[in-house]
Amino acid sequence: MTTPTSGSGQESDRATTSTKDERVASVSLTNRLIVRPEIGAALGALVVFLFFSVITEQFLTLSGVATWLDDASTLGIMAIAVALLMIGGEFDLSAGVMTASTALVTALLATQAGLNVWLALLLSLVFALAVGGFNGWLVMRTGLPSFIVTLGTFLALQGLNLGVTRLVTGTVQVSGMRATEGYESAGMLFASTFSIGGQPFRVSVLWWILLTVIAAFVLVKTRFGNWIFAVGGAPTSARAVGVPLVRTKILLFMTTAFAGWVVGSINILRFASVQANQGIGLELQFIIAAVVGGCLLTGGFGSAVGAAIGALIFGMARQGIVYAQWNSDWFMLFLGIMLLSAVLVNNALRRRAERVRR
Repeated sequence: MTTPTSGSGQESDRATTSTKDERVASVSLTNRLIVRPEIGAALGALVVFLFFSVITEQFLTLSGVATWLDDASTLGIMAIAVALLMIGGEFDLSAGVMTASTALVTALLATQAGLNVWLALLLSLVFALAVGGFNGWLVMRTGLPSFIVTLGTFLALQGLNLGVTRLVTGTVQVSGMRATEGYESAGMLFASTFSIGGQPFRVSVLWWILLTVIAAFVLVKTRFGNWIFAVGGAPTSARAVGVPLVRTKILLFMTTAFAGWVVGSINILRFASVQANQGIGLELQFIIAAVVGGCLLTGGFGSAVGAAIGALIFGMARQGIVYAQWNSDWFMLFLGIMLLSAVLVNNALRRRAERVRR
């Protein structure tokens, strides 16, 4: 009978320890991936991308990519801001109509008042931030649900858009932006194109990427990002430990209004005209994109990157359906399925994240 030496026993122990460390590292990496809010959206985007890549020929061409990225970009800009607000525990139903309101303010000041487009853009930004700040202040001052407050703002802005536009122009449309002073230079910032492989891509895609990076950094790497999660997940506790709850939520509403101004500026400078009823109904798409991207309706959980991916899924699906020559009515079915799936996945991810943190 052979008795194992001390050296061989130590080697066996080291091998066992090494195997355990590798398993722990593997489990740890898996947990870190699974609990990320955007993981479900990323997998969904991959499925949609592969599906339309296989069944259509145009989807993967440079022209096709430029089209669905353009479709996703303005939706993504808004979805990011809406996601931050939802993580903070609030909603903004006026986000869609805000894109039209800011475009109308810019257009009316430039075409009817004769202001330089840059000054008109600045004043429309002030208008947007004032409305956003008012929404936040009213929610915090009254304690009313943000759903009700911003629904009122939505109706007020819709009526203001139609009433003022018809009063000033006699119609429900403002046009003539191309003849205004400063249009060309402002258009370079908001409505120009850049080329990749000879294919023009809209600058709105760059705005989308830039704002996604900024929002993700703020949410994950800054104190303000911690405040957003705190006021959305446990507002009473957040206030008790000194988090400026009122200021944080007002700033989040102003962020949503700012995103509406960016999209409104892109639209008015790209198309050179705007309809007074434009943007109505888009607020639901912004919320759906944020939910698909990992945000919970209850607040305190979500991701800016996930919201951007949610918008990307929208763009790919909407244009993929066109390339596949399907009836566009199927897109609404897709939205419904994506929303329900996202809610189920997000709840499961949140429960898994809570178990991992324990």
